[in-house]
Amino acid sequence: MTYELGQGTGPLRGVKVVEIAGIGPGPHACMLLADLGADVIRIDRPGGGMFGMGDKDVLNRGRPSVALDLKHPDAAATVLGLVEHADVLVEGMRPGTLERLGLGPDDCHARNPALVYGRMTGWGQDGPWSQVAGHDMNYIATTGALHGLGQDRDRPHFPGNLLGDFGGGSTYLVIGILAALLEARTSGKGQVVDAAIVDGTAHLNAIGWTFAALGVASGERRSGLLDGGTPWYDVYETADGQHVSVGALEPQFWAELVARIGVDLPDRDDPANHATIRGALVRRFREKTQAEWSEVFDRTDACVAPVVPLAEAPRHPHLAARGTYVERGGVTQPAPAPRFSRTEATISSPPALPGEHTREALAAWGIGDIDALLASGAATQA
Repeated sequence: MTYELGQGTGPLRGVKVVEIAGIGPGPHACMLLADLGADVIRIDRPGGGMFGMGDKDVLNRGRPSVALDLKHPDAAATVLGLVEHADVLVEGMRPGTLERLGLGPDDCHARNPALVYGRMTGWGQDGPWSQVAGHDMNYIATTGALHGLGQDRDRPHFPGNLLGDFGGGSTYLVIGILAALLEARTSGKGQVVDAAIVDGTAHLNAIGWTFAALGVASGERRSGLLDGGTPWYDVYETADGQHVSVGALEPQFWAELVARIGVDLPDRDDPANHATIRGALVRRFREKTQAEWSEVFDRTDACVAPVVPLAEAPRHPHLAARGTYVERGGVTQPAPAPRFSRTEATISSPPALPGEHTREALAAWGIGDIDALLASGAATQA
């Protein structure tokens, strides 16, 4: 595939990003920036990524891959050369790693004072745990977010790595980068964005602290308004062993559900009736299949929707009509989000193999003497 600068069409077209490859939230953030039109150059380690997902790794779409051995002084100098032309650098190493390689914020700002330096970690750049390893569930566990998750009162259930890595992590990194970019356009000065998953997850859970302040959250699982503690906000099994989600919070939506389900239910405002209501809903939903209930509630305000497996989600009528999922290179994947009325976000290229574009991407960014970099082992062409 031929690589050219400025392939993106989204609102970040013209913004140039250097990505020091990592795993999880860092690549997700750079995928999002690339989807939105930024020109991102990904710096991979020679030999490829950690998990060997190759051209099936959707998180790596939309940007070229350059393989550099950052322990080689010529490779570090090359990254600094890229930084001179960049608006943003994104890295997700353990704190202090890039400083030891001569690529820390001070080194980069000496070359480009307006650079936004985005740092993605779990624990943050400081604090007593900043140097220890961790993963998504560890980060959400310490912030209080994991404790209340799930409807099993005996133990919490974690939602894959969506809440920490991508909710509290990459999303907040991108927010920080965009805010710092906007400020830099006025001040002419860059800064470091310290995006810690623990900080973002805590911030993401602001409503949990609201419920606690109001005294409506006991801390026990399946006891509150949005965790299955009420029968009108829960998941119910259908006749075919599938499930439907019920989120009829407001009285008017509850009235719509009751009218369509065809069962007389007592006043839900009396907590003494909750067990009766829940039992009636359990029995009623088991009388029809998921498809039958989907037809009953289709395009209504009852706030009932089928629980759809990942593989079937692209075929859901609403998501299919919107094009929420797309197919690129034989891989089904989510389309760019959000959407823009004028500067449409697009997937500019499929996931690249590590080092696939070393020669052409470095040349496009103005790096000279690439043959010497390849000969020295500082760079590798896949």
